[in-house]
This record gives sequence, structure tokens and C-alpha cells, in this order.
Amino acid sequence: MSEILLRPQCTGRASTARSASRAVSRSGFRALVLLVVTAGSLSWTFELHAQPSAAERGAAAPEVRIDNFTFSPQVLTVPIGTTVSWLNADDIPHTIAASDRSFRSKALDTDDRFSFTFTTPGDYAYFCSLHPHMTGRIVVTKG
Repeated sequence: MSEILLRPQCTGRASTARSASRAVSRSGFRALVLLVVTAGSLSWTFELHAQPSAAERGAAAPEVRIDNFTFSPQVLTVPIGTTVSWLNADDIPHTIAASDRSFRSKALDTDDRFSFTFTTPGDYAYFCSLHPHMTGRIVVTKG
């Protein structure tokens, strides 16, 4: 609006109205650009701060995914004291059963999980008791 007072175009009413309309349009456009730039930088800042840092996340918990009648990864190596989770992403039930009987899950439906903490180093073979051809192995190291 300060442009209207600083730049009078003409003394006629129609010209003054057009001039005022242009000045308001220009200042409105500037305000819109400022708003878009500010909003963009705010959302950018939010996204940057919404993601936890590596230190905040810590190490991701190891996970074995069950899908299409397979364990993936089929062999997983972890240090002693690690909790491993199995996620059934298949559309039918599966189980996790250690060959040495050290752990066994109930039947897991789609999106169900089973977790087990490995406290002793060793080689742990496991299979699905409903589909014995499905096999996997957890290798637990001392450190």
C-alpha cells in the first residue's frame, strides 16, 4: 500500500483505482512468494528434524522376514546378547522352531512377530514346523 502513496500515476479516479489495484497485486504477489518460500523452508526444516540421528536410532534390531515360503536373510550373524525378530510378511501362518529346541514360536499370522534373545554363542539352525522345507540359521558370535 505504500506504493500507492509514493507513486501516484494520475489524478483521475479510474487511473488511481487501477494503480492501486496493480500495487496491491504486486504486494500481494510478494507476500504470496514470501509465504511459499517460508512454508517451504519450514517444512524442509521439519523434515530434517523429524528424522532421528544415527546416535538416537542406535543400531537397528536384526530382523528375519518370512515371505513367499522363505526366511530372509537365510543366514544372519549377530553378536551375543542380540535380540532377533522374525516378521511373517507371508499371507499364511508360519512358525520358527530351533533344531536344538532352544526356541519355538507359536503359529504366526500375517504381520505377527516373534523375538528371541541369543545369550550363548553358537550356530542355531531353525525351520518352520508347518513347512519343514523352510530353513534358516542364526550365527551368534562372542563379540
